[in-house]
Amino acid sequence: MTTWQGWHRFATTDPPAPPQPGDPPRSTEERLAYHSAFVTIRTPAISELATQTRTLMILGRHQQATARPSLIVTGPAAAGKTTALLHVGRACHIAHTRKNPAPPTTAHTAVPVAYVLVPPGATAKTLITEFARYLGIPVTTRMTQTQITEAVCHTYQAAGIQLVLIDEIHRLNPRTTTGAQAADLLKDLTERLAATFVYAGIDLPDTPLFTGVRGAQLAGRATLITCGPLPARHGPRHPFRDVITDIENNLDLHHHQPGTLPRHTPYLHQRTAGRIGSLTRLIRQAAITAISDGTERITKQSLEAIRLDHLAEQHNRPTRTR
Repeated sequence: MTTWQGWHRFATTDPPAPPQPGDPPRSTEERLAYHSAFVTIRTPAISELATQTRTLMILGRHQQATARPSLIVTGPAAAGKTTALLHVGRACHIAHTRKNPAPPTTAHTAVPVAYVLVPPGATAKTLITEFARYLGIPVTTRMTQTQITEAVCHTYQAAGIQLVLIDEIHRLNPRTTTGAQAADLLKDLTERLAATFVYAGIDLPDTPLFTGVRGAQLAGRATLITCGPLPARHGPRHPFRDVITDIENNLDLHHHQPGTLPRHTPYLHQRTAGRIGSLTRLIRQAAITAISDGTERITKQSLEAIRLDHLAEQHNRPTRTR
């Protein structure tokens, strides 16, 4: 998805659809593929990000003199940051193309969204090259950073990019010379492109990205959205149980009893530490196992048999007592 062709394919391909009443039963292979891809569960962080993105895009639409306000999605690993980023990007892409369809006489399509990954050890030149690669802008080894930046700004403006999604932003370290130059490049792009920037990265307030003069500038322009573990309870609400219910309602199993998974909310919260990524992986793997072995249901016993990511397993490991 770090090229326009890949992003366009992702954004315009219908997402996996849950089974609907009255639909003919799907084959085993179709159901395995469905649970492998699965639906995007709308978490509180996704809802907040979607609302904030729409608002800031309107707020910055006619802003010319200074950088437009931006958003930062942060949180621990496996908290659903990239999922939230891609969900909002796809929604923006679909809304824009529906509102602005390409004329029937042209093969050109709208390019409202750009998705860029910060490369490991990013320098200003390698980072701007990623921006160029997304739209297929030709770059040669003899081109300077300034030349590539000019080409990117011109092409992005001509293409009508409105939303720039930058993932893995924690890879930038402004305390190093190359990292500082890369951070300055991003600041320059926010001032030159008529687009809203949304960044995502791991535990960003604890990284050098928010320190020093550059960190103060970023903090002064960006709204922080925390995509952290879901609490078991928040006031009168039970957000983790609500997400479990949503996941269960979207399963495609022949013999699963509704309400089984919400009853195991305390266990699932302890097992996954409230991380949405670990939770969805656990239930999807259990669903695939249930289809493969013919049981067609998820139980606590079948959940116990699933080996999760190392982070979740470390959290779930019982403490030894003497």
